[in-house]
Amino acid sequence: MKNNLMDKYAIVGVGETDYSRGSGRSTRALATEAINNALADAGLKPQDVDGMLSYHGGDSTNSSTLAYDLGINLNFYMDCSGGGSSTEALVGLAIGAIEAGMADTIAIFRSMNGYSQVRIGGTGARAANPVSGPDLLRRTYGLASAVQSFAFTFTRHMMEYSVTSEHLAQIKVTHSNHASNNPKALMNHRVTIDDVVNSRWIVRPCAHLLDCCLETDNATCIIVTSIERARDLRQSPAYIRAVQGRGTKLGGDFHYQHAPITRVAGHQVGPRLFDLADLTHHDIDVTGCYDAFTYTTLLQFEDYGFCEKGEGKDYVTSGITNLGGRRPNNTSGGHLCEGYTHGMNMVIENVRQLRGTVDDYCPQWAEGIHTYDYSEGCCRQVKDVNITMNMGWASPATGSAMILRR
Repeated sequence: MKNNLMDKYAIVGVGETDYSRGSGRSTRALATEAINNALADAGLKPQDVDGMLSYHGGDSTNSSTLAYDLGINLNFYMDCSGGGSSTEALVGLAIGAIEAGMADTIAIFRSMNGYSQVRIGGTGARAANPVSGPDLLRRTYGLASAVQSFAFTFTRHMMEYSVTSEHLAQIKVTHSNHASNNPKALMNHRVTIDDVVNSRWIVRPCAHLLDCCLETDNATCIIVTSIERARDLRQSPAYIRAVQGRGTKLGGDFHYQHAPITRVAGHQVGPRLFDLADLTHHDIDVTGCYDAFTYTTLLQFEDYGFCEKGEGKDYVTSGITNLGGRRPNNTSGGHLCEGYTHGMNMVIENVRQLRGTVDDYCPQWAEGIHTYDYSEGCCRQVKDVNITMNMGWASPATGSAMILRR
């Protein structure tokens, strides 16, 4: 498939707030900080940006409000409903808007008080709302959180492919090892398989407490522009090789009626993405795989084709996803350990990996000088990163993905 837009656009700035559990600030204030940080990272001024995109679940602040706060004159903006898988999809929409002449440089942000206010885990402000709409098909049967809804896919996969809690726990262990070298991570200590399997059950048999992500207060931002403009900015551009999504399995929310319930959206999104990028799995140096739960990571590795169906348990326990392994995954610690952002922190991390300036404990990380000592409290920069891939997850049926290059 010919991709006329390959490498014509780039991510030129990234920014975030602290990851916390009790920000004491509005989503408006958080978003303003994250966008300002991304502007500073890129070497841009507010007047250099003329487009904004965001995603939310009724828990954020509109782009038009933030544009006023920041002094941005918008030629284009859109605030979309959505969570996981939105980051990669909005990068694609940003490219389309710039290509169509609707804007020149676009800031994409997500702002959420995901712990202190609107929580994904079935408690907090969202859970206090009256039951209506699609929730009538879920909440009345006790399905109040994402992990409960996804558990049908997870549990069937466990049964068919003999996946154990210990296999899943290794994903958490790996991500915690990476987070222990991340000063920003909300959970920055290493855990063991025993720690995970001895934490309390959330949904039996597929999710202990430590199999679940960290609900977090934060805001994140990335800035997209043309490669012609990117060459004049502060940072080395992360070229957007290809992006795909959101894509969905046939049947959408009722996907299990049309294909195996154990198959997720990567089965459809992945082949098109690799075709657009003119690459194979062997070309990917680092992955950022949406880890709302340990199981989402395992399933995506299978259905995006990094291993065969049923071999995800072997892939995640082989060492390949560790720092120092063939293809490290979620080197910041991801949602399981750094903080839950609905996916953008893993894109930010991969941009920094491509630049060679991951903000770890190496004294000269900002200069791109790293020790490559992956012991606790040391380095998390991967050597010689040329190509990264992000895999976004909204549900078993819906996903998006993106490939970046140096």
